[in-house]
Amino acid sequence: MDISVVIPLYNEVESLPELTQWIRQVMQKNAYSYEIILIDDGSNDGSWEKIEELQQQHEQLKAIKFRRNYGKSAALNVGFNAVKGDVVITMDADLQDSPDEIPVLYRRIKEEKLDLISGWKKKRYDPLSKTIPTKLFNAATRSMSGIHNLHDFNCGLKAYRKEVVKNIEVYGEMHRYIPVIAKWAGFNKIEEQVVEHRARKYGTTKFGFSRFINGFLDLLSIFFVGKFGKRPMHFFGTMGVLSFFFGTIMALWIIGEKLYHIAMHTPYQREVTEQPMFYIALVAVVVGAQLFLTGFVAELVSRSSANRNQYQIEKEI
Repeated sequence: MDISVVIPLYNEVESLPELTQWIRQVMQKNAYSYEIILIDDGSNDGSWEKIEELQQQHEQLKAIKFRRNYGKSAALNVGFNAVKGDVVITMDADLQDSPDEIPVLYRRIKEEKLDLISGWKKKRYDPLSKTIPTKLFNAATRSMSGIHNLHDFNCGLKAYRKEVVKNIEVYGEMHRYIPVIAKWAGFNKIEEQVVEHRARKYGTTKFGFSRFINGFLDLLSIFFVGKFGKRPMHFFGTMGVLSFFFGTIMALWIIGEKLYHIAMHTPYQREVTEQPMFYIALVAVVVGAQLFLTGFVAELVSRSSANRNQYQIEKEI
């Protein structure tokens, strides 16, 4: 199979007929063998009923329905597990991504032997409440990940080699940073493609203020897990040893200073326990020991629970 198109959706009943028909026309025009995998993330507007209706008319259409809303990352992860195509295309269901971009993305993956192509919507039709946080996150992600050739990490329109999606895991709300996850997994051939961003035709955006905070926390999480996930002791242990070392040095200095005054029979201004530096040293030693033990426990745990990507699927066609 040439192409698998994975589309997560939540309450997009109006756009589904137009979107699936548009994809079908593009695939037939280019003579691609393909499948469309729709992941209904707990919609309550009749999206699943519309999908069942469309599936009767479109044999290449497959779908999975979550029992409740889990989020875009969960939908993508389940979709990635189901794909069979050599090239995997992801796009949003709101018609803001154009299926006409698929042939170019497919050709570049095949001809340039790329692992991943991320879309870049140079001209956007989103409100400022969405575009400003996006710009901030993209700048921070470029700096922390070292992927400097991408302008938009969170663009829903992306293309992957099948090997990439079969070897990465997307959970929580990590869909924003799939290029970073792919890089940490060893897939370094990552490029960008300028794509069209269309104004929303139906419904309203699902973007909320909470995603601003979640995005920042996810960025820190993916950076830490990617860099230290397999060796947490290197992070916690280093911080713990440094804190313990400086705390010990400060404590020895204070005690040594008192012993010097005693030996020289000279008066000293304050007792050891009356000096602020003594308590700073004590805290540094305790924190250092705790960080070291945290690193040891994290090394034993190593990774999060193995069932973090298990979701209740209600139906599948």
